[in-house]
Amino acid sequence: MKKNGFKVGLLGLIISFYSCGAYNFSGADIGTATSFQVNFFQNYADQSPGSTIVPGLDRDFTLALQDMINNLTSLSLTGSNGDLLYEGEIVEYKVIPMTATSDQRTAQNRLTMSVNVRFYNTTKDDSDFERRFSFFYDFDAAASLTSIQAAAHEEIFERLTQDIFNASLGNW
Repeated sequence: MKKNGFKVGLLGLIISFYSCGAYNFSGADIGTATSFQVNFFQNYADQSPGSTIVPGLDRDFTLALQDMINNLTSLSLTGSNGDLLYEGEIVEYKVIPMTATSDQRTAQNRLTMSVNVRFYNTTKDDSDFERRFSFFYDFDAAASLTSIQAAAHEEIFERLTQDIFNASLGNW
C-alpha cells in the first residue's frame, strides 16, 4: 500500500511541474524568447578623469553577463538577431578613499564600477529599458588595486550581472 501512495505522490508532483509550464529555479521570465545576444560592453570609463585603466575589463564583463544568462536560462547565446538583446558600456571604474585614520591617512578605499545597459526584448512589448547599474568593493588602503582586482571583479561582476538579470528577466 505504501508503494502505491509513493507512486501517486510522485506522479502528482510531476504533473504539477508540467501543468505550471517550464519551471526554473532562477525565476526567469523568458516568455517565448529562445535566444539572447550580449554585445560587447566597451569601456568608456578609462576616458573619465580619475578612472583607472584596466585592460580586458570590457571583455571580462561581457563574458560574465553572457555566462550569467546562459547559466540561469535555457536561452541560446547568439551573435546576432537574438530575441533578447543586451548592449551598453562601462561608464565608471574608479577608486576613491572612504575612511581615514586618526592621523588623516586613508584607511579604506572603494572601487566602484558602473555600467549603462540597454535591454531589448523582441518577443514582449513594454519590457525594454535603458538603465545604469553600479556596485562597489571596499578594500584596505594598504592593498594595491592589482592585488585585490580578481576578488573585486568577481564580487562586482556577480552583483552587476545579477541586477541586470533581475531587471530584464526577473519574475519575483
